[in-house]
Amino acid sequence: MRIIRIMKNDAGQRLDKFLSKAVKGLPASMMYKSIRTKKIKVNRKRAEQNYVLREGDEIQLFLREEFFDAPQKDVGAIERIKPKLSILYEDENIMLLNKRPGVLVHEDADEGENTLVMHMKAYLFGKGEYDPRDEQSFAPALCNRIDRNTGGIVIAAKNAEALRCMNEKIKRGEMNKYYLCLVHGTPAKKEDKLRAFLRKDSKNNTVEVRDNEFPGSKEIITGYKVLERRGDTSLLEVRLYTGRTHQIRAHMAHIGHSLVGDGKYGVNRDDKKDGYKYQALYAYKLIFGKGEEQNCLSYLDGKEFRLDDRDIWFLNEN
Repeated sequence: MRIIRIMKNDAGQRLDKFLSKAVKGLPASMMYKSIRTKKIKVNRKRAEQNYVLREGDEIQLFLREEFFDAPQKDVGAIERIKPKLSILYEDENIMLLNKRPGVLVHEDADEGENTLVMHMKAYLFGKGEYDPRDEQSFAPALCNRIDRNTGGIVIAAKNAEALRCMNEKIKRGEMNKYYLCLVHGTPAKKEDKLRAFLRKDSKNNTVEVRDNEFPGSKEIITGYKVLERRGDTSLLEVRLYTGRTHQIRAHMAHIGHSLVGDGKYGVNRDDKKDGYKYQALYAYKLIFGKGEEQNCLSYLDGKEFRLDDRDIWFLNEN
């Protein structure tokens, strides 16, 4: 028999969700059967799969030892990595990181360990704030994603409670995200709030935007303000009211003003000659809106964080 004691970072999860992370060698079908047949108990009593764990709970697992042998692959990696991060803000719960264009957020088969999330874990490991060997189900995580070739502010949660609170704020629309982008031409209106419908094509990693709803599409809302004209281009501040894949790039292209340097939704042959290696898009400002409910991050309500113009490559290099 094994006993797992629920720690602070484990609490608040359903029993089945916790076990899928804490006992990685246990097949899901066997886990659910073991819960039903009382081979997995909580506080020595039968528990339902949707039981929400509390700090101090003890899970008794009457299972073979082989199911507990799954290795923690992060340990060696974060010990090897020399973290390179640009930190805009940090406290005991979260970090705001400036992700550079070209940096991958999460690992894939090609990039391996050289990702923002792995550098973030290595940084916290070096500070003594995170060690995967001390955790049963939690790892510091990024709360929002940015395309590889886009730069900007990424939110990282340092503990499980902060991750839940941040996800709640994002779900309730309490995080206001602003971007700077350079587009071809100048929109007819100096300021507008655009509405359209977007459908994702996962196979080709592209999206399609139309004015009216169509099968498989979801509504998108994109606000913009023209800040200045720069020859044949214009600098815009864009606010995301919805957060869909490639929303800004595809929506601006849809109205005839593709982003400079964007070869997927525009033609970037000449842009490359002018030195634009990436699409000219940067998530430069984040405002924590007033929360509907108090939570562990309410102390950030109303605070604004923004990058300096010097951090935004296309404002300085071209």
